Amino acid sequence: MFKRIAIVLVVIIAGVLIAAATRPDSFRVERSIRVSAPAEKIFHYVNDFHQWGVWSPWEKLDPTMKRSFTGPESGNGAVYEWQGNGKVGQGRMQITDAAAPGRVVIKLDFIKPFEAHNRAIFNLQSAGGDTEVVWAMEGPSPYLSKLMGLFFNMDKLIGGDFERGLANLKAVSEK
Repeated sequence: MFKRIAIVLVVIIAGVLIAAATRPDSFRVERSIRVSAPAEKIFHYVNDFHQWGVWSPWEKLDPTMKRSFTGPESGNGAVYEWQGNGKVGQGRMQITDAAAPGRVVIKLDFIKPFEAHNRAIFNLQSAGGDTEVVWAMEGPSPYLSKLMGLFFNMDKLIGGDFERGLANLKAVSEK
């Protein structure tokens, strides 16, 4: 009886490990919103890390979070580093490409609670009198991420945060 249980457990564990190995090598989470404001106004809030406090969904999760800004005030080379509680962790963002008023690309490095190196992309496209704002995050999925992905859906984990952030960005941009 013990031998059969052990064999079943080994088969289940092997199945999970094999299933994880077949998952994609990268991920992408994306959300969008239509904003009744010109792209130039929205671009200002995304391209300047000092402005993230008014719309970012993570800024209010830890009132004691330590923040530092280095490099240019905004645009290419601007850096934002943070260190906070378990909800926000620790990390660093650097703008690597800023093309006003339509695109901002950010190198996003998480240090805690887990290490990850991703890219965030904001695309702003004029649509009549409005602007379509697309916020995406993409990055590699190493084996451990693939294994965790069997039990936790990355899109569901951070998609809601993106939706809240875009709603906040819409609210401040439409004022």
